[in-house]
Amino acid sequence: MDDFHKTRRLPPYVFEQVNRLKAKARAAGADIVDMGMGNPDLPTPQHIVDKLVETVQNPRTHRYSASKGIPGLRKAQAGYYERRFGVKLNPDTQVVATLGSKEGFANMAQAITAPGDVVLVPNPSYPIHAFGFLMAGGSLRSIPANPGPELFDALERAVVHSIPKPIAIILCFPANPTASVADLDFYRDVVAFARKHEIYVLSDLAYSEIYFGDVPPPSILQVEGAMDIAVEFTSLSKTFSMPGWRMGFAVGNERLIAALARVKSYLDYGAFTPIQVAAAAALNGPDDCIRETRAIYKKRRDVLIDSFGRAGWDIPAPEASMFAWAPIPEQFRHLGSLEFSKLLIEKADVAVAPGIGFGEHGEGFVRLGLVENEQRIRQAARSIRKFFEEADSDSKELSKSDA
Repeated sequence: MDDFHKTRRLPPYVFEQVNRLKAKARAAGADIVDMGMGNPDLPTPQHIVDKLVETVQNPRTHRYSASKGIPGLRKAQAGYYERRFGVKLNPDTQVVATLGSKEGFANMAQAITAPGDVVLVPNPSYPIHAFGFLMAGGSLRSIPANPGPELFDALERAVVHSIPKPIAIILCFPANPTASVADLDFYRDVVAFARKHEIYVLSDLAYSEIYFGDVPPPSILQVEGAMDIAVEFTSLSKTFSMPGWRMGFAVGNERLIAALARVKSYLDYGAFTPIQVAAAAALNGPDDCIRETRAIYKKRRDVLIDSFGRAGWDIPAPEASMFAWAPIPEQFRHLGSLEFSKLLIEKADVAVAPGIGFGEHGEGFVRLGLVENEQRIRQAARSIRKFFEEADSDSKELSKSDA
């Protein structure tokens, strides 16, 4: 594999090392509490499943579908944006259905990137944000993952020092993996900067509905002028607990949407039509299931922060997303996030995602997914507490013997 140009550009997938260790432990009979992958464990709401079952009975729906999404689905996504954000979209020219937001990002990268093009990517960041452009032949320049003056300083430096000038800025709020959030004032500043320097903005809003405060996360497209330079990616995976259905969207700037639609037309025929019909039913249907899902994640977050804190691991409470971004406890920091993650599997039967897997600036942290129930989260906390206590005891014994 190393002989191929594009795979040579990709670093080792560090999550695979953790996954192998996790599989080995399970094969040996260990009960692993798995908080490593952001893989929702909640069932898809019944009315969405019922629509899928109803539609799949019609043989006509088994034929090739529409690459950019069936008209009813694109209208449903436009309706969601108008209700939720007050943003009007033309379903024919400003909405494309994607096979999850991951595929949308990867194919947008293929559509707009020429060899050597510079793209500004948060670090740490969800891997496809960086490696979609790397595989497309682009060059990456890191920017801070959290909104604030440091990010804008980095943008200014990038415009001055990057040759050629950057073509795009990637944003992700609520952020994966850091769970940080952005407000409309931040987006206004980004839009002003991007329009001034003629740079596109690609915004990942996959966690728009998983928030725990009173203010819902905004869309960059709410900002006046954003439609000139921005495309936003959303997904039904987390909002409706539909990760395996692979249903997402790209919306916004017509030129970018047209480029993405053209690339997709050569690569796929879109998702299976019954999935698209069921996805439209999700978007057009009642939103009480979204509120229930949000409440479950909030309760899990609270249990995680409380129980892990009691176990001796202080973790900042995330304001949004289905993740906690946890600093490695001081006594284990020298190990690095990958070795600490391996140790948690071996000694505590708990799986987490090492921060280094999200970029070098993720080192010193691990990401914990709220994808186990409250009882299992407390079980993980008890195991971690025991592991910490044993590690402290071993450390004291070692200190005595050294003395």
